[in-house]
Amino acid sequence: MPLSLLEFVERWKASSLSERAGAQTHFNDLCEVLGHPHPAAADHTGESFTFEKHVSRTHGGKGFADVWKRNYFGWEYKGKHKSLSAAYSQLVRYQGDLENPPLLVTCDQERFEIHTNFTGTRPQVYSFTLDDLLAGTPTANCALPPLEVLRAVFYDPSQLRPEAARARVTEQVASEFGKLAESLRDRNVEPQRAAHFLHAAVVLPVCRQHRAFCRNTSSGR
Repeated sequence: MPLSLLEFVERWKASSLSERAGAQTHFNDLCEVLGHPHPAAADHTGESFTFEKHVSRTHGGKGFADVWKRNYFGWEYKGKHKSLSAAYSQLVRYQGDLENPPLLVTCDQERFEIHTNFTGTRPQVYSFTLDDLLAGTPTANCALPPLEVLRAVFYDPSQLRPEAARARVTEQVASEFGKLAESLRDRNVEPQRAAHFLHAAVVLPVCRQHRAFCRNTSSGR
């Protein structure tokens, strides 16, 4: 029976495994939750999807990225509560050898950061935790529901392109607004009071979030 999202979250919140001990198991578990083949099952040769993708170090010698999927992502793990900024810096140094993937992902088993890397666009960061995956809603640091972001990482990175993401944010806002308005109608809330509530509770916060998202994604690098 496939691992459920709740089982995945509980398992890795409780984990005290080191980066080396836990990285590949964590990734394989995530593949199972998302219904995606593990690297070894998807690519027996390691030519397009593999653990420990070899790369050249800036100052000579060889290094490796923890996981790589051609045209999708480079992925770097750190131990719990270690610096994800350091992991991102590694991926930036490796990106040439990784064939410039559209996404650079860092993870410490509990926190995820997905950095977009699309040519001609400003990088956007989607940051969330294991608990955020269970909530199923956007967060202050992730403009789209975190589980949707992970599905895009594995199946369709173009969904995280700035223009596509802005459109999805708008769609989700409209959907949530409609649900809340319908709920207020069902409770026979007086129309003027309902309009006041919707404006204060939904419209203003969403407009601020949407403007910030657009600012972060509208200018090129």
